Amino acid sequence: MIRVALVDDQDMVRMGFSLILDADESISVVGQAADGVDAIELAKREQPDVILLDIRMPKLDGLAALPRLTRISKVIMVTTFDDDDYVDAALAGGASGFLLKDAGPDLLLAAVRAAANGDALISPSLTLDLLSRRAQAGGAGEDRVAGLSGRENDVARLVARGRTNQEICAELFISLGTVKTHLGNIQTRLGARNRVEIAARMWESGVMNRPNG
Repeated sequence: MIRVALVDDQDMVRMGFSLILDADESISVVGQAADGVDAIELAKREQPDVILLDIRMPKLDGLAALPRLTRISKVIMVTTFDDDDYVDAALAGGASGFLLKDAGPDLLLAAVRAAANGDALISPSLTLDLLSRRAQAGGAGEDRVAGLSGRENDVARLVARGRTNQEICAELFISLGTVKTHLGNIQTRLGARNRVEIAARMWESGVMNRPNG
């Protein structure tokens, strides 16, 4: 059972997410909060596996609460992507993924399952436009990326393009265990805490706009 906490100052958003999640037999919504202060108390009390966290909230916004919440749970930011600075701050704060408030049931469920499995959803339709703009600077962290082995580079590129572990297995014809081993090595080499940061490092380095090889 995946235990989920919902944090959003809009009652209708929490209600909609709760109805979708609770309808799945493998997911249970264990609590809700309307601001960052209550979210931290909720997380400490319930120890959820995944937290869906809004960015703009009263008392304490999602970005301010994020570093404390990621010590307890995997956190998916719920956003409308109307401010690039918010997204950059969420990446820096250790968010495991992003979700639009108007995401459909399938994407919501997929995001929660992915985060719970340590395979955070990085949907191309949601984040690649945000990550790809990081390539405009070019060169940041390029030395670290250059230190990846050939197979690690292949895996990291696919992560940066939003592929899940299972999709990476299929594309590279390798086992799930091998993918996870490569991901652990990639995180160490790139100084990344999670898949989102792997993707960010790859785009920042500028290599995603070059042919692989």
